[in-house]
Amino acid sequence: MSDSIPVNPPEPTTPPSPTQNGAWGVLLSTFITIFLAEMGDKTQLATMLMAAQSRSPLSVLLGAGTALIATSLVGVLLGRWISKLVSPKTLDLLAATLMVGIAMMLSIEVFTNSN
Repeated sequence: MSDSIPVNPPEPTTPPSPTQNGAWGVLLSTFITIFLAEMGDKTQLATMLMAAQSRSPLSVLLGAGTALIATSLVGVLLGRWISKLVSPKTLDLLAATLMVGIAMMLSIEVFTNSN
């Protein structure tokens, strides 16, 4: 009876990133992220109020949709430009730092205004 150790142990598996799944993976992950982020935010509430007050909800839909596309275009173009200047790791670090900073500022505001 001999115990043999495999010469080449299997590589650890990592879940595929959206970019490894191609354009459809990126599209789906972007849609889900933006859809969930926009649910119940002030833009959706403003659009809902405008649709309720107007006699033309289709016009509100077209105006809101066009505005969201335009702001997304600005984000994509800026993101592409920034990605040429800064590494993805640095972008992740900057985004995380920004999010923590915003969370801290909001927390301080909540605690100072609650008294």
